[in-house]
Amino acid sequence: MEETMVVIVGAGPAGLATSACLNRLSIPNIVLEREDCYASLWKKRSYDRLKLHLAKQFCHLPYMDFPPNAPTYVPKNGFIDYLDNYVSHFGITPRYLRSVESVIYDSDAEKWQIVVKNMTTTDNVIETEVYTSRFLVVASGENSQGTIPDIDGLDSYVGEYIHSNQYENGRKFRGKDVLVVGCGNSGMEIAYDLWNWGANTSIVVRNPVHVLTKEMVKMAMIMSQYLPCKAVDIITVAISRLKYGKLSKYGIRMPTKGPFHLKETTGRSPVIDVGTISKIKSGEIKVLPGMECIKDNEVVFTNGATVQFDAIVFATGYKSTVRNWLKGSYESFDEKGMPKRSFPYHWKGGNGIYNAGFSRRGLRGISSDAQNIANDIYINITAD
Repeated sequence: MEETMVVIVGAGPAGLATSACLNRLSIPNIVLEREDCYASLWKKRSYDRLKLHLAKQFCHLPYMDFPPNAPTYVPKNGFIDYLDNYVSHFGITPRYLRSVESVIYDSDAEKWQIVVKNMTTTDNVIETEVYTSRFLVVASGENSQGTIPDIDGLDSYVGEYIHSNQYENGRKFRGKDVLVVGCGNSGMEIAYDLWNWGANTSIVVRNPVHVLTKEMVKMAMIMSQYLPCKAVDIITVAISRLKYGKLSKYGIRMPTKGPFHLKETTGRSPVIDVGTISKIKSGEIKVLPGMECIKDNEVVFTNGATVQFDAIVFATGYKSTVRNWLKGSYESFDEKGMPKRSFPYHWKGGNGIYNAGFSRRGLRGISSDAQNIANDIYINITAD
């Protein structure tokens, strides 16, 4: 059994940022990570052409900006390099291959007890470790596990299907008929990447979505410092309509609420176009409605159409896995593993439990969470 002041579950950007903020305040902490590296979603489960969708000034972690020579929209490898420097600079030392099995609060001792499987041992022997801490930070994130919808017939599909976190690039799909399910940023960008690699690409667009450019989003982020959200939405939507025209005739409907209102209230981001829309307009990427079922290698859609595909990429999002291991009281997290308290109070629960990276506000939200958590822990410690 090992005791420390703070245990952080997860070594993604949220866990790293929280550890850095705690280290600056000389607060002892241990970071537990189930993978064999930090930022595994970026290093192992993201596609090659990925870039940060927001300008770099909105994406840095606490107390370290991106280098001046970094591009405005930092590519995947550039962000990984940034994280490498961040970890080194702040002396963050995660413990890898630690799978958290259960976490429970001991009300008598007023401490958290964390039971962990240590998978670093040899000879297939898995050891159990137990940590105790006064404070617990859940930094396993909103994107802990990829989700694929339950579609009738998927189990018998004769083609290949993968989640977007397994997609690297479209090289192996050249000349094949590929369906992308999901019209968020990942789905739209993967569809464009597949087209670039010579795949015959289709995409399922089931829900209404706003389409913006990176420049529109950057402008909106600046305007939001001076104007209310409603005004920013009106201006941004008007510019988007001028740029793209009426997208409904191509199968893409616009939501009734504005893009930043939706981001604020539901966490849903607008699609930042990387070139996909022009290919949809030209018919080079086909838009299809929702899936009804699958029969062998044929997909039946809600409009009655039946189309054969060699492969399917599910860009259908992620889910939190907090409820798999947080035992006992769930007053801090709902049944979906998301904070019960709404923004901006989401990051703090009772009995010394916190969460980082659950605000649905990207890296900017992570940075804010980490600083709030470290400062609050510092206040609690110094008040004793």
